[in-house]
Amino acid sequence: MTDEEQNIVYWQQMREGNKQALFDLYNNTYFHLVRFGLKITADDELVKDSVTQLFFQLWDQHARLNPVMQVRSYLFTSLRRMLLNKLEYYSKTDEAISRLSGEDFVEELPYEEIIIRVQQNEEQRKKLYLAIEQLTPKQKELIRLMFFEGLTYEQVAATTTQSIKTAYNTIYEAIKILRKALK
Repeated sequence: MTDEEQNIVYWQQMREGNKQALFDLYNNTYFHLVRFGLKITADDELVKDSVTQLFFQLWDQHARLNPVMQVRSYLFTSLRRMLLNKLEYYSKTDEAISRLSGEDFVEELPYEEIIIRVQQNEEQRKKLYLAIEQLTPKQKELIRLMFFEGLTYEQVAATTTQSIKTAYNTIYEAIKILRKALK
C-alpha cells in the first residue's frame, strides 16, 4: 500500500472518530508538511505550530469532513492557506504597531539601535497577539473589521448584522481589554 493510499485510509478512519488514525496521519505527513511550509516562510516555529494547529482543526471538524482522495494535496492546500492568513495577519499587526508608535525610520540608525527596535517591535507584536487572544470571537471579528480592514462603525454593524450601538459597545469593551493587557 502506498503512502497516499494509507493516508486515505487514515483520513476515513479519522472522519469516523478514530484518534489513532489522526496521529498516524500526522506522523505520516508531518515531515512533508513542514518542508512544504518552509517554502512559504522561513519561520520554522510558525510552520511547525501551523502544522499542529491544522491537525487540531481537522480533529475538531472530523465529523464534518468530506472524503478526500488526495489527502496530502488537501493538507498542503490547507497549510498554505493557514500560513498565508497568519503572515497577512502579522503584517497588518506590524503595520498597526508602527502606526501606533508613530515612528518613521527615515533617518539612518546605528546597527545596535535597529536591533533594539526590532526586538521591541517583536515584543509589542507578541503582547498585542496575546492581548487579542483574550478577546471573545465576536470582539476579535469587530476589531479586525474596524482596525485592520478600516471599516466605520456603520459598515461594521452592517457587515455583522447588528446595531451600530452594539458594534460600538463591543469594540469599546475590546479596546478596554486590549489597553489593560498592553500596559
